[in-house]
Amino acid sequence: MAKEKENDAQAAESAAEDRGKKKRSYRKWVFMGVLLVIILAGGALGGKYYLDRQKAETAAAQKSASDGTLWAMDAFVVNLTDNAGERYLKAAIQLELSDPDLLPVVKEIKPKLRDAVIGILTSKAVKDVSTTEGKQRLKEEISYRLNSYLSRGKILQVYFTEFVIQ
Repeated sequence: MAKEKENDAQAAESAAEDRGKKKRSYRKWVFMGVLLVIILAGGALGGKYYLDRQKAETAAAQKSASDGTLWAMDAFVVNLTDNAGERYLKAAIQLELSDPDLLPVVKEIKPKLRDAVIGILTSKAVKDVSTTEGKQRLKEEISYRLNSYLSRGKILQVYFTEFVIQ
């Protein structure tokens, strides 16, 4: 009888351990499921944030690209500095203004702007303006100089619509 009691006690103890293991196993799976849901939700929210931010940046870029107003300056014909002034440059320039309200201002100071551009162009040699990099530097220099005449707004970009070296 003592053996039976001992066997019953071992069986009860074994059943209790099995229930404990099942509970621990069950808790482990619930914990892993909850963790997985949290990770997926975080990824979804992060992805949504990223996509919304991309859309906002694209919309801002499109808005700023469409905001610019173009103003065409008359063509410039100037002598270049090399070969004793025998070479000349003909350039037609358009300016992209940051604000449409800036148009009357640049029309009013047009003589100052033209004088500044002529001063820049006549200081260049053929080698300075014949390369792509040289033309880009020239655009930047013109933009910088002309922006110094403006008290509000600015010139966003300088475009050459005609550029001939003879």
